[in-house]
Amino acid sequence: MPQPKTDNPESTTENRQPTTDNEVLVKVENLSKKFCKDLKTSLWYGVKDLASGLSGNRNERELRPKEFWAVKDISFELRRGECLGLIGHNGAGKSTLLKILNGLINPDAGKVTIKGRVGALIELGAGFNPILSGRENIYNNGAILGFTRKEIDQKVEEIIDFAEIREFIDMPVQNYSSGMKVRLGFAVAAQMEPDVLIIDEVLAVGDLGFVLKCFKQIDIILPNTAIVFVSHSMPMVSRICNQIILMEKGEAIFQGENISKAIDMYYNRFLDDSKSNVVFTDGSLLFKEAYIEGFEKTEGIYKIPWGSSIDLKFVLKNISLTNIPYISLAVYDKEQRGVAEMLPDGQSLSTVDTNDYLSFTFRLRNVYLSKGLYNITLTASKNHSSNVNFKVHKTLTIQIEHETEIWTPFLLDAELIKLE
Repeated sequence: MPQPKTDNPESTTENRQPTTDNEVLVKVENLSKKFCKDLKTSLWYGVKDLASGLSGNRNERELRPKEFWAVKDISFELRRGECLGLIGHNGAGKSTLLKILNGLINPDAGKVTIKGRVGALIELGAGFNPILSGRENIYNNGAILGFTRKEIDQKVEEIIDFAEIREFIDMPVQNYSSGMKVRLGFAVAAQMEPDVLIIDEVLAVGDLGFVLKCFKQIDIILPNTAIVFVSHSMPMVSRICNQIILMEKGEAIFQGENISKAIDMYYNRFLDDSKSNVVFTDGSLLFKEAYIEGFEKTEGIYKIPWGSSIDLKFVLKNISLTNIPYISLAVYDKEQRGVAEMLPDGQSLSTVDTNDYLSFTFRLRNVYLSKGLYNITLTASKNHSSNVNFKVHKTLTIQIEHETEIWTPFLLDAELIKLE
């Protein structure tokens, strides 16, 4: 886990403690980094830069043929107790930015200033010597962070216990599974109590139990640490971040404290544009339309105030069924995770003629979904539990409107009636 190099005037780390509570621990000023798409051309540019003395940082650099900006003009400040979320699609520049912050690569322009000890978990197994044991790597990484052997001795058992790999701790790291590397890497990065903690998407490799354990540890250390967190899991970002940067093609297209707005922008760039949302059909039904009366619809999205009751109306055309199908509905959030189901009672599965249009209206009382976008999936089957005839996603898209931003899927109707 190397520190940003001190011999680079544009990227510095000050290992001085203690820092004040409100002091800026990470300051990034107009940071930019470019790469070349072609290795041979890249080597040639490197030789030319060395010959002309243009290597390293320079405030004004033009792109040459086959070059592109991996990071372009990024600036932010991060204080103790703050967590910055970096989001964006693969290739947006997030990992490049983290490598610059951690001193693994130098920027082409701009300046990074980091105060205090830096812990990083940015690549699976990064910072580990594969031929050394887990225990030996703990000592190596602790030394890189600036701890004495005595200080590491006091921490090593806590690290091993947290990683839950005690029986393998003296085995070479090259024989560890990806999950074991994540466990050890996070344990070292977090248990050493750094001033700045940098976390990339590697937590996605861990099992659910360990991920929950990691977030509990983040909650513990966050008041005394500045964290930079990269993830494709928006619930995770919403849970711990108090500021956010949405990156695209190396640039910050949104930056600020409005986490929900950034997440909405992120999702809007990944909306399903497929022509058909039918995921299964036996040819017995056709989907005709779905709508909600009495509510505003903008660009295909119904605006629903929180707590409203709504009537969901669906029209299907029967092709070959002899009985009216059983209809059930499911609600999916923006990550396409199921958050609720509707299995209405009282459906009559009476006979029906072919080529008839079948209309269904379902009343959903008191919608207490939290603010955000949701999609409705419709399933038609011969009964309530099996023999599916037809299933279609995104029959309706609704946007629940409320002034409160939360990361959980439901905002329940509650009030404080007694305070003692």
